[in-house]
Amino acid sequence: MIISASRRTDLPAFYSDWFFNRLQAGYLLVRNPMNIHQISKIALTPEVIDCFVFWTKNPAAMIDRHEDDLQKMQIPFYFQFTVNPYNKIIEPFVPEKKIVFDTFISLANLIGKERMIWRYDPIIFTDTIDFNYHVKYFEVIAKKLAPYTNKCIISFLDFYKKTQRNMQAIPFADPSLVQKLELSRKLYSIASELGLKLVTCAEMLDLSEIGIRHGKCIDPGLIAHLCGGKVLVKKDKNQREECGCVESIDIGAYNTCKHGCLYCYANFNRKVVEKQALLHNPLSPLLFGEVTANDKITVREMKSIIEKQQDLLI
Repeated sequence: MIISASRRTDLPAFYSDWFFNRLQAGYLLVRNPMNIHQISKIALTPEVIDCFVFWTKNPAAMIDRHEDDLQKMQIPFYFQFTVNPYNKIIEPFVPEKKIVFDTFISLANLIGKERMIWRYDPIIFTDTIDFNYHVKYFEVIAKKLAPYTNKCIISFLDFYKKTQRNMQAIPFADPSLVQKLELSRKLYSIASELGLKLVTCAEMLDLSEIGIRHGKCIDPGLIAHLCGGKVLVKKDKNQREECGCVESIDIGAYNTCKHGCLYCYANFNRKVVEKQALLHNPLSPLLFGEVTANDKITVREMKSIIEKQQDLLI
């Protein structure tokens, strides 16, 4: 199985102690976000887990506290690392860009550039963040990160209800099709000159004529490369139709990311996040809270999805 860690929160930034405690224990518990009293027990052993996909804006704490643990991990992994051009109004608690750049480079030097995916995501338009702004700062970031990654993933902002509510104070705009095409074409040109592959994330917009293909953030090709075998897994039916990701198990929880990004779809609001933070125990099998008498724990059936070369010879 593939573990997504996590689309719902930034585990490397805020909960790496918990993650490595659970890895040592060999299992964790995760609540069903649609029914909080349904809990799945997830094994974390190399026999059933084939790859971890980490999603982060700032894995500095994971590097500082768990560098040795990362290097000793028996299970393959890679990072989806978001570096955007936005200020503290839009991304209030993401570190300054120099710190983010340094962290990206340190992690790449530690684990190798093939395990580093840069996300420029989501692309937002406001009264001050326009075509020229994105062209300028995409190039600035790309030149910094290109030696340390092979791929960049882009997507335009999706207007979820939570996103619209959280961004009420900002005069954001929904760019036209022409604007999206023009910007995509320019970003592709910059990325190509720097040797970066540019793909999209869950975009309805077809940019293949420009040279930008639909990407797969949970990527069976990369996972097969890291694991040394064929990946026997289907498209994730729980994601949007436009999403190319294959099946995975997400071990995070909504309303727990403390970056405070206004465009985030995984947080309801800041007060809920602060309340949840008080319930975190790095020694608990649950990311937040404890198991109660009303909870039902079900052991998740799991097996490896990698067909090794030696398996083909049997």
